Amino acid sequence: MRQEKFINDIICVNENLESILAARDRRVTEARKFNLLSNVFMSVALDDKDACEYVLKILTGIKDLKVKEIRSQYRISKIHSHDAILDILAEDSTGQLYNLEIQRSETIDHARRGELPDVYIIYISETDLWKAGYTVYPVKKYFENTALNYVDGQYISYVNAEVDDGSETAKLMKYFKTADPNDMTHGELSKRVHYLKCEEGGYEEMCEVSEKIYREGIEDGRISGLKEGRKEGWLESQKETAKNLFEMGMSADTIAQALKVNVKLVQEWLTGSRSPAR
Repeated sequence: MRQEKFINDIICVNENLESILAARDRRVTEARKFNLLSNVFMSVALDDKDACEYVLKILTGIKDLKVKEIRSQYRISKIHSHDAILDILAEDSTGQLYNLEIQRSETIDHARRGELPDVYIIYISETDLWKAGYTVYPVKKYFENTALNYVDGQYISYVNAEVDDGSETAKLMKYFKTADPNDMTHGELSKRVHYLKCEEGGYEEMCEVSEKIYREGIEDGRISGLKEGRKEGWLESQKETAKNLFEMGMSADTIAQALKVNVKLVQEWLTGSRSPAR
């Protein structure tokens, strides 16, 4: 009887793992459809020195710019008493910083990012937020009662993918909208996108993209069609699979890797210290 239960448990675990892997493959397929106006995909695509350098050269007009370091999804604390998550923060060979941000909403609220050190801040949006018909809106600051420039170490530009003025930046934004892996006209950026979407080595990185998008969707309820009951059901299934694998002698670390969840969450499931839907 015990042997039969053990065999049934193994079959159940295998079925759950096959289901999880199939769902993972589906999410990777969906993630490969993302364009560069997705902040998560852009962060992964530009977490590559050559690709990031290509984009920054066009957006800043600095043709000899050399990227020394990239920090994607970078957190800066104590900005108006809040944390800020920067999509891409790059540093060049002179120590100059460049912050690229994807603006997905139609509202403009960037004051909370306003205490950065000297930096080029470039907000990229899908639509023309200012409705004046330009691809690029550079921000110039002046003293109110004079024509004197006010220099505070921040060089801000708003770039959009809606207006095509025939410029090099507009061509880049057109590519951002498609992120077509077969379009190799954008140098190192095209190579990076092709690698992520078409080459074997890019699969694992796309897995990370898809899992991150999926987890964020679960956390804030934005996954299309995902009802609360389905969310709880998915987590309950993961918890049950984790317990079965643990009983078969698998460590919490290995279980977390197999299920693509945080090891701390697996430990909580195994000790029963937290509800799986919480």
